[in-house]
Amino acid sequence: MGLKKILAVMLSTLFLVGVLAGCGSSTQTAGKPEAAKSSIEEIKKRGTIRIGVFSDKPPFGYVDANGKNQGFDVYIAKRFAKDLLGDESKVEFVLVEAASRVEFLQANKVDIILANFTVTDERKQKVDFANPYMKVALGVVSPSGQPIKSVDELKGKKLIVNKGTTAETYFTKNHPEIELLKYDQNTEAFEALKDKRGAALAHDNTLLFAWAKENNGYTVGIPTLGSLDTIAPAVKKGNTELLNWINAELETLGKENFIHKAYDATLKPAYSDDISPESIVVEGGKL
Repeated sequence: MGLKKILAVMLSTLFLVGVLAGCGSSTQTAGKPEAAKSSIEEIKKRGTIRIGVFSDKPPFGYVDANGKNQGFDVYIAKRFAKDLLGDESKVEFVLVEAASRVEFLQANKVDIILANFTVTDERKQKVDFANPYMKVALGVVSPSGQPIKSVDELKGKKLIVNKGTTAETYFTKNHPEIELLKYDQNTEAFEALKDKRGAALAHDNTLLFAWAKENNGYTVGIPTLGSLDTIAPAVKKGNTELLNWINAELETLGKENFIHKAYDATLKPAYSDDISPESIVVEGGKL
């Protein structure tokens, strides 16, 4: 074969390779929108929104005698489903424990966590929090006959906490001298208190106020401990679209005082008039 023919074949081959490469590139570009569907598109295609809630933390998230999800967080979750998908029944409740909330988001087992999730700097590194809908601090509940009224009174005694909660983090960091009895589930923790396995139990004060009213013989001897924190919905890290939707939704709901309505429907029966809703509720996502 002559030199001219060899050069012609080489040029033709290079041209063909370039065309094929260009085709491959355009195919990938065209495929990107399909592969990177927005989370909201996926939710709408699925027809349900998966929201992580507690099964054993009344009055915030629990399963009633009929097997139905109830509580403050559940009330809000249903409204999210209604406004996103047009029907509050299109929410799929996924039951979580305190220690599994981050994992469930990271593993795409849920779209949103609405399980009394306190915002902390450590958690912000793992998930994205929307704007808050609640205020909360830690509290300590104990038997009325042997009330614990200060942290100093816990020294030499056992304190019950739930794994993965701010109570566990607070006492581990600030009071390592206090022995902690750790449980996965709220029901286990409160049963441990009733069985006198520990002198007291530390948890969100909003939960303890309601529990103490329902259980005679117990008092919230330390009603506020540590800093005032907020509770907010959480999404998977980087899920900006769903995060923005939640923030816009909370702002819209604030115009109708919806979080106060949720409080009246689910929390007020547990607190009666002993607690002011303003000490708990955050309306419109703004403190």
